[in-house]
Amino acid sequence: MLTLEQEQQVLQQILSGDKERYALIVKEYQETVANLCYKLVGNKLDVEEITQQVFVELYTALPRFRQDSRLSTFIYRITVNVVSKMLKHESRFVSYDYSQENSNTDYQHSREDQLMKEEQIRRLHEAIGHLKHEQRTALVLYTFNDFSYNDIADVMQISLSKVESLIFRAKKNLQKMMTQ
Repeated sequence: MLTLEQEQQVLQQILSGDKERYALIVKEYQETVANLCYKLVGNKLDVEEITQQVFVELYTALPRFRQDSRLSTFIYRITVNVVSKMLKHESRFVSYDYSQENSNTDYQHSREDQLMKEEQIRRLHEAIGHLKHEQRTALVLYTFNDFSYNDIADVMQISLSKVESLIFRAKKNLQKMMTQ
């Protein structure tokens, strides 16, 4: 992981014309971006395409990066925007691909318990996929990426109170969907 000082140095080199240094940024953040994309989109087929789009948009946006926050925050913001545009364009719900997920068998539980657990996880992911995009984004950043409310507000470019409201409503909506 690059230190803040190393990150700033690499950014200056890129902005000065050293395009090959951009590969360091891609290497540093590619897995993180792909994981966030998967959590927001739920389809492994879309993740690669969206991840590429994020890094294309990041490259063109770097001259606008003010460096008043971490580069990771800027990258998360771009990722959220790219996913948001894609979902709005396709106007679809998120559906998670379970072919690889949950492939580890827990031998301490019976197969029946494992199937019930997998069904609960599938239902939860399906419910998350039916949340409004802003609610899903705030919840994913908070729950799966351990972002603070302030970080979420920064990434989503919304107020702290809106973040609190989105997460509260997301949890309430999930609770409703899971009890149906």
